[in-house]
Amino acid sequence: MDIRVENIRKQFSLYPALDDVSLDIRSGELIALLGPSGSGKTTLLRLVAGLETPTAGRIYFGDEDASLRTVQERNVGFVFQAYALFRNMTVLDNVSFGLTVRPRATRPPKAEIRRRALELLDLVQLTGLEKRYPQQLSGGQRQRVALARALAVEPTVLLLDEPFGALDAQVRQELRKWLREIHDRTGHTTVFVTHDQEEALELADRLVVMSQGRIEQVGSPDEIYDRPANPFVFSFIGESSALPVTVKNHEVWTGGRAIGLPAPHEATGPASLYFRPHDIELVEDGAALAGVVAASRRVGGTRRVELEIGGHPDRVEIDLPFDHPAGERTRIAFRPKRWRVFPAGRGS
Repeated sequence: MDIRVENIRKQFSLYPALDDVSLDIRSGELIALLGPSGSGKTTLLRLVAGLETPTAGRIYFGDEDASLRTVQERNVGFVFQAYALFRNMTVLDNVSFGLTVRPRATRPPKAEIRRRALELLDLVQLTGLEKRYPQQLSGGQRQRVALARALAVEPTVLLLDEPFGALDAQVRQELRKWLREIHDRTGHTTVFVTHDQEEALELADRLVVMSQGRIEQVGSPDEIYDRPANPFVFSFIGESSALPVTVKNHEVWTGGRAIGLPAPHEATGPASLYFRPHDIELVEDGAALAGVVAASRRVGGTRRVELEIGGHPDRVEIDLPFDHPAGERTRIAFRPKRWRVFPAGRGS
């Protein structure tokens, strides 16, 4: 099912939670709404679900305007962070619930409901636990039950709101892989909300990066990570360092000298240089950035070093091999291998 969000605005009192948002979601894709708290991602998900009504704009399911349809009429499957399972029902009854409460005309026979629920429990790898109650399951198992329940109604679209937010890191990682496998097997159009960049990059076909009620960029994980559209996306997705620079003679300058980075398409004047700590090369001589080590810490198999670049109040971070001999106040020269230059004052 294709979903089209068209010029959506949502106002809460005097606060615009969404401001003229448009988005096309392709049938069968897994798309992530990603952004900090207050960016509007959960509001957008709730509007697609029918749990909120837009102040302005339209939401289409296929070619039909679904803007004023109820949740039931839209036939969405919804998975919340808090599971929302019925504590007094068994796992099997929880999964069956959406089918058992259907109007009699569309309700499958009891035997068919049971067969479908057991099939879904097998799909989510919970075979044999159908007689247990939610409090007898782990957090990861409860989230699987919640997903099976959402799938039981054969939804036109599956919506997940921070589905793994309440789980510890190892369980989250296991469930991310599992959810991707489930999606590939079922082919549902799936939209999930997260503030976890790693989760979005690993799971989604496309990312929608949001900030302050607007969409900053839409693209594949590679496009978003490697070609961020603006400083917000660059700093929000992955780790980054930024440094005030000047563009002059189609090169990047700082401290009154060129640092070996061409800028053939950038406007002359003040700018900000963005790069990722791991995406640098150390140099012995020639045009480069140089600073002295102010602090360092271990990050996995590398050493993350904070450098003071002469004349700049903010430190930048780079990654060195763990056995690099650099100590405090050691001078290090480096050059970013990939970078972006944005005009000064361009916040987004």
